[in-house]
Amino acid sequence: MESVSGSSAPVADKAVNRMQICRAEYRAIGRFMEQLRPTRQHMKTLQTQFPHLPPSSLLSIFSQEYQKRMKRSMARHHAPDVVKAYYQRYRCEAKTRPTAPLLLELANQVDLSPALLARLIVECFLEEREASVPASRHVLNNMLREPYLIPDLLLAKHVEQCTVNDCCYGPLVDCIKHAIGLEHEDMLRDKLRERNLSFLDENQLRAKGYDKTPDIILEVPIAVDGHIVHWIESKASFGDDHSHRTYLNEQFWSYCNRFGPGLVIYWYGFISELDCQRDRGILLKDGFPSDIVTLCQGPARS
Repeated sequence: MESVSGSSAPVADKAVNRMQICRAEYRAIGRFMEQLRPTRQHMKTLQTQFPHLPPSSLLSIFSQEYQKRMKRSMARHHAPDVVKAYYQRYRCEAKTRPTAPLLLELANQVDLSPALLARLIVECFLEEREASVPASRHVLNNMLREPYLIPDLLLAKHVEQCTVNDCCYGPLVDCIKHAIGLEHEDMLRDKLRERNLSFLDENQLRAKGYDKTPDIILEVPIAVDGHIVHWIESKASFGDDHSHRTYLNEQFWSYCNRFGPGLVIYWYGFISELDCQRDRGILLKDGFPSDIVTLCQGPARS
């Protein structure tokens, strides 16, 4: 049985923007986002409309909502006749308006992610160029990551415009998301060390033979808001209904069954109604807890 030792480790956190919003407000934000495209200008419009919310949280919400929108329309955009029409339109306009941002304009008109459209166009280009040999996924991905590899210099320029100006899809966004995720995991480890809390991180756990683990397992449990925490998962995103339900089914319940109750940190906020599983072992926070009580292990159970 675990008991509270009475030693707490509160440390003043730097001032940060933290946010939880109710489901009704989230839906209102989602409805406004339906008219937006993944461009810098539209992100400024979003921030102007909701100035009380942190820009990073708004971008996370928009990215998740936009990806849902793209998934709903993916079949339509990938229909062979539609893809062919996009490619032929691009080829025709490239002859008459080569300096215009043609793919960006087309993506905006058909409501498709610029990076996803660029992928379709490059795929068509490669199929046309090497009719007898379908382009490999490896070659296609390399050209999207490094547009200068595309033999057509004009197409390369337009593809690069798509990559740079798409804030939700593409190789540049993937790299940024990965870096942000690692940055927040580092931040979590630093905060645990500041409080002298012993832990094992994901890499250490894998070295011990664990195949699917949270980011952190605490060697000595803590209490947060009166709830015991054995593990911590870092999510550099906003927790919405869809993503949280997916995480519950694919990660969090499994962690609870294997390691006991834990804490999930959605660094960019979450829908407040989602924090309803505390009694079942999952506590949500939008930042590292400022007040922590360390726990002592009781006698081992036989």
